[in-house]
Amino acid sequence: MTALSAPERLLAVLAAFDHGHPALSLTDISRRAGLTLTTAHRLVGALTEWGALERDEDGVYHVGLRLWEVAALAPRGLALRQIALPYLEDLYEATHENVQLAVRDGSEVVYIEWISGRSAVGVRIQVGARWPLHATGVGLALLAHGDPAFQEAYCERPLAAFTPYTVTDPARLRRALAEVRHSGVAVSSRQVTDDALSVAAPVRGAGGSVVAAVSVVVPQVDAQVPVLIPAVRLAARGISRALGWQPEPR
Repeated sequence: MTALSAPERLLAVLAAFDHGHPALSLTDISRRAGLTLTTAHRLVGALTEWGALERDEDGVYHVGLRLWEVAALAPRGLALRQIALPYLEDLYEATHENVQLAVRDGSEVVYIEWISGRSAVGVRIQVGARWPLHATGVGLALLAHGDPAFQEAYCERPLAAFTPYTVTDPARLRRALAEVRHSGVAVSSRQVTDDALSVAAPVRGAGGSVVAAVSVVVPQVDAQVPVLIPAVRLAARGISRALGWQPEPR
């Protein structure tokens, strides 16, 4: 097996942290990064000195604020979130349900904002969480407007199931994506949890390409999809205009 380069070893240390492992000991980092304890100690020390990692009084490491500062510069992260937030808040006030903003990263959707009320249906996401594209409303909205070759490759790959209702058949997924393009919205029912339904719409950037997706997640049992669709579309359209998108004149 080819030895990791110095940059790859640094990235392996950072990749050892995820939502399931936000706090790690040096031994944990060494094991999860696939590095010797000596190498992990040296790299963790350098990252801690720079601020990418922080060490608490128990000797456990966490992701440092310096990484948050750098990540805030990402145009698909904090900047997009700040532009979208007023429209997300309006959508929340109109529904008092879970409101989400997400972007695509490879074959996954990454959530960059989430607003939820006390009585909203429980969802299995948080800011920074990742889910496969086919299993969520925002993911379907993003996948449907992706490159056709990428869509086809995605449909041909094994599709993970999270409930009995998750779409795992390639032909069904292709039909679902075609419907999203035709209607302008994605409706995902009981795909991640069997009690929730999501309505999502694409967000376009200044050039017209889809750069994000916004959604509202409600209890499946009494979901009023025809009422939710205009509200989600309005939010997506508002964010798109704020990003510089201009709809083609009819």
